[in-house]
Amino acid sequence: MSPVVVRLAGPDDARAVTTLEHDALGSDAWSENLLREGVSGLIPTTLFLVATTSPGEIACGYAAVSIVADVAELQRIAVTATRRRTGVASALLARVEREATRRHADRLLLEVRDDNTGALAFYARHGFTELDRRPRYYADGTTAIVLARDVGRMEP
Repeated sequence: MSPVVVRLAGPDDARAVTTLEHDALGSDAWSENLLREGVSGLIPTTLFLVATTSPGEIACGYAAVSIVADVAELQRIAVTATRRRTGVASALLARVEREATRRHADRLLLEVRDDNTGALAFYARHGFTELDRRPRYYADGTTAIVLARDVGRMEP
């Protein structure tokens, strides 16, 4: 398989990011308008990144991270079903860390549904630990687990 390339998203990525968002997050998905603004760089403090494995390929994954002062919050990470468990999410997470470090963040936070065992295992492998729980956080009443880790110790 080709190496994963992660780059800043642009307006041409709006359709692919919207599809990834809705496929991965269903009823918790952000609106198409918000995603279009995000990939166009119109949301202050928030970066949208996309992953591809070949030039000209439609994005096979994306991440959104908000970086304010010394805290970065991974708001989204999604990978198309056919590319899961191939290193795409790890490449996105590594780029998120590099961007956070460049912008002087020293901590990375995120929320995960407590029933998403695959994501919980993924983040545990990358050194995240539980910080808190938010009962009934998601639209369907599912609890969110808040995870955190210091920036700068993730594998590339």
